[in-house]
Amino acid sequence: MQCWVCRQQARGYRHSDLRFRVGDPRRHPPDWAFCSRRCQDAFHAMYGVWRETEPLLSETLTREAHMPETTAPQRAAMRRCLRPFGRAAGEIGFDKPLGHYTEEEALRVIEAIASAYVDAMAIDAPRAQAAPRVAGRSVGLSADAFADLEDDIPW
Repeated sequence: MQCWVCRQQARGYRHSDLRFRVGDPRRHPPDWAFCSRRCQDAFHAMYGVWRETEPLLSETLTREAHMPETTAPQRAAMRRCLRPFGRAAGEIGFDKPLGHYTEEEALRVIEAIASAYVDAMAIDAPRAQAAPRVAGRSVGLSADAFADLEDDIPW
């Protein structure tokens, strides 16, 4: 086993985490071993700072994740995903629970939803509705990228 601080061969110094009693699911076996008292003290100095600055495990487990607010176009795109989702789920069978889907079936449903969402967002995208403007004039898309050049040789 290696020293947690300097990666030399550990020599019997260990760290015991006694915050939780035996049988508590938050308790894990310590894998922190050290080669000397000096490395063990350095670890305890860092460990003390970690415990002071990081939130408690119980707080992080009970705190809910922040859900970002969705915009109106995003909500509309989500609503447009319902039909493709229904079609994909209908092919699989509505009586089959989601947890019993095979990988192929789950990927088919995900593909239907993701492609419908991307297509719906592309419809509402402002860049898809307006042509780009360069130096005050509208630039249309043409088959020939050099059609607006004065001469055939640009240099």
